[in-house]
Amino acid sequence: MAEIKEECGVFGIYDLDGNNIAPSVYYGLTSLQHRGQESCGMAVSRTDGERGNVNFHKDLGLVSEVLNKKILEQMDGDIGIGHVRYSTTGASIAENAQPLVLSYIKGTLGLAHNGNLVNTEELKWELIQTGAIFHTTTDSEVIAFHIARERVHSKTVEEAVLKTARKIKGAYGLVIMSPRKLIGVRDPYGLKPLCLGKRDNAYVLASESCALTAVGAEFVRDIEPGEIITITKDGIKSNKELAGSRHAHCVFEYIYFARLDSTMDGVRVYDARIRGGKSLAKSYPVEADLVTGVPESGLPAAKGYSEESGIPFGFAFYKNSYIGRTFIKPTQKERESSVRLKLSVLESVVKDKRIVLVDDSIVRGTTIANLIHMLKEAGAKEVHVRISSPPFLHPCYFGTDVPSNDQLIAASHSTEEICRMIGADSLGYMEIDYLEGMAGGLSLCKACFDGNYPMEIPD
Repeated sequence: MAEIKEECGVFGIYDLDGNNIAPSVYYGLTSLQHRGQESCGMAVSRTDGERGNVNFHKDLGLVSEVLNKKILEQMDGDIGIGHVRYSTTGASIAENAQPLVLSYIKGTLGLAHNGNLVNTEELKWELIQTGAIFHTTTDSEVIAFHIARERVHSKTVEEAVLKTARKIKGAYGLVIMSPRKLIGVRDPYGLKPLCLGKRDNAYVLASESCALTAVGAEFVRDIEPGEIITITKDGIKSNKELAGSRHAHCVFEYIYFARLDSTMDGVRVYDARIRGGKSLAKSYPVEADLVTGVPESGLPAAKGYSEESGIPFGFAFYKNSYIGRTFIKPTQKERESSVRLKLSVLESVVKDKRIVLVDDSIVRGTTIANLIHMLKEAGAKEVHVRISSPPFLHPCYFGTDVPSNDQLIAASHSTEEICRMIGADSLGYMEIDYLEGMAGGLSLCKACFDGNYPMEIPD
């Protein structure tokens, strides 16, 4: 992969007036497409209908491809959940697409999961010993099976969810659909985001607030770390028995994952990225003629760098929006050639200029090296690279696709060596001490940079 990838996005809605919510799930998922482009799906049901009557569809592809007009016309329900996926646990196959829908002795259960567990093998072995047969290779199916098993001995599905949540360890934002209830769960550290919205008499759960806006819902609040929220005909109930004192929000939501128009845990994503760019300008000033960003992820930080440094901000690249996603190309050589198809340099903007090029991260270094070469081919005199995150040194176990250490260029090379390897005139990374300030003072998980994981990671 030339880029860091988020695992997925989740969406859920329950219209207490009985209106069909299938179009809303579609629009909500479309607004979360940036969080996963490998597969997607939705499941809908009628709360006043026959128990267990769930209509669902999922497959590999984008939302517009999988949930086409013909499929949507077959979907009808007043309660529903949806999912977009980029795989980090489990292969990119149709069987691993979500949401998962189970039929069991107590009825049906639908589940969509964003994140990654660290004790999946232990939980899976416990189920296998009692005869469970798995149809996917995801940790999400393990969660669903444990909820179903606990439900047999629990008075309510939310009690079964709580018992399961006490067992699972890792990062998770869950939306769960039973025949009469919509449930949202957020891990105790708040590693993965989840928020609540309201539209007339309908309640919405989503990974990001931009999905609420897409369906005309008003943002109510973020689900708190360790909170289980249950939505029924009688309204909303909240359980915070899982909540702990230590929070560790994923730093990369604010650097890269989340959409610019989203707000997470009280922090506007756009503002966070502007602050990140300003801190880069303070740490690594340089004499230059133009500040630009790598579309789209580097542009807000580049704007912040420009504002702080006083160097004019401009667009040095044209992005072709109709080219396929580079990370699905089968070879590294094809991925690199796709960069030139996706981005072309505006020669008149960069010719004879000293350029500050801002991006969100360097993983292997191949993409940024290509871009620097393209800028210099177009006549740029100097290219000074500024990265709005610290160097990647450690793998992530919580649902962010950071490659293994042997594929991380910063794990085996100094900043000076990387600078020479990518052909830059200078290179500066975000200083790790600035990250909390960038994210509005939130407590963050920065383990991919400093190796300090918020929980014990099994061997």
